[in-house]
Amino acid sequence: MATVLSVSGSPSASSRTNRLLRHLDQRLAAQGHEVIPLDVRTIPAEALLGADFAHPAIVEATELFARADGVVVGTPVYKAAYSGVLKALLDLLPQYALTGKTVLPLATGGTTAHVLAIDYALRPVLNSMGAAHIVQGWFTLDKDITVHEDGTLSVAPLATEALTQVVDQFSTALGRTPLLAAAS
Repeated sequence: MATVLSVSGSPSASSRTNRLLRHLDQRLAAQGHEVIPLDVRTIPAEALLGADFAHPAIVEATELFARADGVVVGTPVYKAAYSGVLKALLDLLPQYALTGKTVLPLATGGTTAHVLAIDYALRPVLNSMGAAHIVQGWFTLDKDITVHEDGTLSVAPLATEALTQVVDQFSTALGRTPLLAAAS
């Protein structure tokens, strides 16, 4: 199957966004995909904020994007847009780092007022980076994601249903990507 890069754009190690992504990674892995997690917050701040394209962590991230067939991009929504740490990484990647890739955009936030952040803030950037196919994304409310004391995660039933659908559509699209590339 495909290689999937699962990018968490959350600046927090204990964020709902990060935990939700890792939860969804399990579904993709169960479908036979190789899933590689990338937590942007682990990239040194001096590399991101100093725009150090030659920093080993930036070079490694660039190589992970190049290797991937598909990319899941998850971000918390701050001030109606994706996170600054995600923006910093995307700015350091090559202009067309997503060329030929299938991309699944996901976002989390505290209010439905930010539900359009995927379409109006994130999707245009992903498109400008050459994504071959940006599948239907999903915005999940923070209140629908519960992290229990033992570290386990539960997601509200309606959110689970929607996330299952978009992840499965992404997985299906990944299966089609090689055929589309071969037809070119």
